[in-house]
Amino acid sequence: MAIWLTENSKIIVQGMTGGEGTKHTRRMLAAGAKVVGGVNARKAGIVHEGLPVFGTVKEAMEQTGADVSVVFVPPVATKAAVKEAIDAEIPLCVVITEGVPVHDTTEFWAYAQAKGNKTRIIGPNCPGIASPGASNAGIIPADITTPGRIGLVSKSGTLTYQLMYELRDFGFSTCVGIGGDPVIGTTHIDALQAFQDDPNTDAIVMIGEIGGDAEERAAAYIEENVTKPVVAYVAGFTAPEGKTMGHAGAIVSGSAGTAQAKKEALEKVGVRVGKTPSETARLMREIMQSR
Repeated sequence: MAIWLTENSKIIVQGMTGGEGTKHTRRMLAAGAKVVGGVNARKAGIVHEGLPVFGTVKEAMEQTGADVSVVFVPPVATKAAVKEAIDAEIPLCVVITEGVPVHDTTEFWAYAQAKGNKTRIIGPNCPGIASPGASNAGIIPADITTPGRIGLVSKSGTLTYQLMYELRDFGFSTCVGIGGDPVIGTTHIDALQAFQDDPNTDAIVMIGEIGGDAEERAAAYIEENVTKPVVAYVAGFTAPEGKTMGHAGAIVSGSAGTAQAKKEALEKVGVRVGKTPSETARLMREIMQSR
């Protein structure tokens, strides 16, 4: 059992014929994911990496039964690619592209809502989603962990990989990299709700970053709605005030948006927060060993 991405998911890759799309299509196939085709209007009708290339997402879905799209297109083309996926009503669209203008993300997110939220967007600027042993949609390495009963939701790609590796002896149901841009599709809260509802997820790891209030809102949601144990890590304890930090685009001012403020909000609702990724893994290990 997994959330959003299962062994039966059929994946298409928008931008499959490009360099990154080709490389990661190969990796997804090697991981056992059911990649069934690609989309590139200028190269429709060719076969690439042994897979058919279609002119549109709608055509790809009609011909293959695809229910997941992974987007590997340049930032300038991302808005149009995601809107096309939304128009085709594909259930899941995973946007890997980094450097998408925030205005564009805001526009296609609003477009998805106006169309009835029939397409779940993960990203942009994210590593994707992996259900170990079942499927992999994005750039998350497939060989660093095992199937298990921990759910992981993270803003950071590299910290996603580190926690997956450090807890590989317990394994994961699904790992979701939501991305750290100021505007994203799927949020911590969305993933927390899905993991809470998943009978095969026993505990949840949540990774946040400085800036914004997403972690504080997640804490409020956990207090009201989540009964499973949650451990967390917030990147940025040593970040200086008033400086934009990393891909999160986070500006920390006073106590607002600091790692310490987020840590306190989470601990107030019973979430155990590690000061380092390794300490976070140790806290989760303790929970799993006690079950």
